[in-house]
Amino acid sequence: MGMTAFVFPGQGSQYVGMAKDIFEADPASRALMEKADAILGIPLSRLCFNGPEEELRQTRNTQPAIFLHSVVLFAAVGAHPAMVAGHSLGEYSALVAAGALQFEDALRLVRLRGELMQRSGEEHPGTMAAVLGLSPEIIDEVCREASAAGIVQPANYNSPGQIVISGSVAGVHKGMEIAKARGARLVKELVVSGAFHSALMASAQEGLKEGLDRTTFRDARIPVYANVTAEPVRRAEEIRGLLYRQLTSPVRWEESVHNMVRDGLTGCTEIGPGKVLQGLIKRIAPQVATGGVESWRDAAQALSAAGRERTEGTGT
Repeated sequence: MGMTAFVFPGQGSQYVGMAKDIFEADPASRALMEKADAILGIPLSRLCFNGPEEELRQTRNTQPAIFLHSVVLFAAVGAHPAMVAGHSLGEYSALVAAGALQFEDALRLVRLRGELMQRSGEEHPGTMAAVLGLSPEIIDEVCREASAAGIVQPANYNSPGQIVISGSVAGVHKGMEIAKARGARLVKELVVSGAFHSALMASAQEGLKEGLDRTTFRDARIPVYANVTAEPVRRAEEIRGLLYRQLTSPVRWEESVHNMVRDGLTGCTEIGPGKVLQGLIKRIAPQVATGGVESWRDAAQALSAAGRERTEGTGT
């Protein structure tokens, strides 16, 4: 019997119109979205549906928007996977799915995290770039060499031959130059509001620590494969510490997927906007069956496939 995982996307997967169909089709989902608006005191759901895109793209809004879309879909599907993981911000969605965080607490944390990361990006301008076609070892050398120009470090080990670097504008630009010289197939600067998963996020990390410290964590019901270690965690205190470290540490996504496979993974469903993680998993572990739940129709199909009846008002 194979094991399935749910995986949850991170920043970059948002789009105007996300979650609108779910809001219109399902009263329980609508109630959860309205609750999120009330908790944050902003019209988050309307921002998801109608934009404007510039507003939705602001990190402080993007993060709660993607989180909300993912968690609402997870609640609608109502299934319990054997394991979970999330990419960067998506780790918070995964922790709600694993029962380690309450929806309300995670939502507040995600909004705080987005605000702090956005502010950090304004105070310590930085950027990120995707590098295709170089090994992790070569990327490490590239970053070490480019560090003479400014802070630069690997930020996301996404899939074989796809690594994102992050740091100061000068450091990343130098890294891009060296990566091209070392034979990278493609080097592309990303449209981001800061140097995520680098030392430049240190100021955001301090603010996040206060938020994490006042939040109640529970032991996870199922293993959560953490970005920082790529290994399964379940203990509440360990999870809290890893979320703190996550802001300045690389996302070890490729290793996380390999470790899930090592532990029995045979099928994976991405829950939330976009198909980014499905694409990465196909490259990392082509033997794993992948799918996604992004719309109300997807959620309804997943429900009927599992032969379950939706119980209203279960929330998360």
